[in-house]
Amino acid sequence: MFKQTTTSPDTIPDQAGLAAIGAQVRQRLDANPQAYRVPNDHIELYAVGDFLDARECDRLIAMIDQVAQPSATFEDGKSSHRTSYSGNVNPHDPFIKKVQRRFDDLLGIDPTFGETMQGQRYEPGQEFRTHCDWFYPEGNYWPAEQKRGGQRSITAMVFLNDVEEGGTTDFPHLGISIAPQRGALLIWNNADREGKPSTWTAHAGTPVVKGVKYIITKWYRTRRWG
Repeated sequence: MFKQTTTSPDTIPDQAGLAAIGAQVRQRLDANPQAYRVPNDHIELYAVGDFLDARECDRLIAMIDQVAQPSATFEDGKSSHRTSYSGNVNPHDPFIKKVQRRFDDLLGIDPTFGETMQGQRYEPGQEFRTHCDWFYPEGNYWPAEQKRGGQRSITAMVFLNDVEEGGTTDFPHLGISIAPQRGALLIWNNADREGKPSTWTAHAGTPVVKGVKYIITKWYRTRRWG
């Protein structure tokens, strides 16, 4: 049986901020009839259908193709753990600003807390193995991330296209598997209600079997990012 694990209470950075943002987003999405809460006792996971329309998805796909490079991880740079292509889109582009505002307005989070949106492209065989989006305080990258916004609080991810086969987003500890659906948005809180980063949020981008998978992801921190 999988159990939640985390660092001890006296070593949890940004716990108050994580709890506050989590409560704010929870209240906002629970009151939004367009946001569907996926039933589960261990994670706050929401879905919003048709968050982006087909034209917007196609435009983002083209932008991702322009910036995509072999993906890296915070722990060890380029890794067999993450074999996709990814890249940050231009945050100053008027279209990107409009999409980012849509994320901010839906979640009610201070826009300055949001990282630049990152696009990801998965070709056949490519994947992102099980991982959490929040930062491990013992990681050698943490001092730098703590200074530039702190812990990641909320993840918001949009599927930009349907995939012929494979490419699901799985939460293996919860038995949840979500197939890509063009324009659909997934949102999850990376911490529990007490503000402790939750290992229940571990998720994976499973290998694409046929076709190509595109997504756009926006992460929010507990403080001003950058």
